[in-house]
Amino acid sequence: MTDSRDRTGPPPPPAPGPRSPTVSVVVPARDDAAHLARCLRLVAAQTRPPDEIVVVDNASADSTPEVARAAGARVVPEPRPGIPAAAATGYDAAHGDVVVRCDADTVPGPEWIAGLLAALESCPDAVAVAGPGRFRGLPPGTGLLLSELYMGLYVLSTASALGHPPLFGTNMAMRRSWWLEVRDRVHRHDPELHDDLDLSFRLAPGRRILYRPGLTVGMSPRALRAGRPAVRRLARAVRTIRVNWAEERPWERWQARLGHRAGRCGA
Repeated sequence: MTDSRDRTGPPPPPAPGPRSPTVSVVVPARDDAAHLARCLRLVAAQTRPPDEIVVVDNASADSTPEVARAAGARVVPEPRPGIPAAAATGYDAAHGDVVVRCDADTVPGPEWIAGLLAALESCPDAVAVAGPGRFRGLPPGTGLLLSELYMGLYVLSTASALGHPPLFGTNMAMRRSWWLEVRDRVHRHDPELHDDLDLSFRLAPGRRILYRPGLTVGMSPRALRAGRPAVRRLARAVRTIRVNWAEERPWERWQARLGHRAGRCGA
């Protein structure tokens, strides 16, 4: 008799597709428990939730670390004062393929992480992406105007110093592989630098930092405080540029980047 059974066996399983990148959210914080609680609630409510949240406790005297643990975040202490040290410690501790950074007072919408990931995926030679912040709690119309002025001045002034768009620590994401390349060249031990601008200076020719104006988050208007806080912010910006220009002159940066253009990216 002829065996009529099918000897071909079951069909092979489909080939696996590309693995989705894992995501770490890093939040440096110092004495900012109230803002941090709101931020972590919104991060947990993302349409693309993070795989981990790392809160860097920068020697807080309030309940910042307790708020972070209650929200399910991993708390990493950094006793050295200053955002440069706190941010770098958080990036070092992150395990995700993509490291998303925000501040304790960042107010992200539900599509925030998904939007940052989509921007990175649209451009293979992009190592990082940033978007703007919008001031909350100001009178209607005033908040939008001041936000546009604040972000426009920041992006234009720093891009002229960098030769490319800057990162913005309130709203950014980077490939962890890039951080591992540049981590030993950031000035993490200088508290009088802007850490996001300092990190932006690490971009090599042929790489790209994306700036997406549509990827907005809310932020506190405390950045608009005049007097000594404003003077200190300006002094930090000037110091950050001077420290990095001492290592690579501005005309050298521009020449290298104009002579080695990165590939085209999707919008």
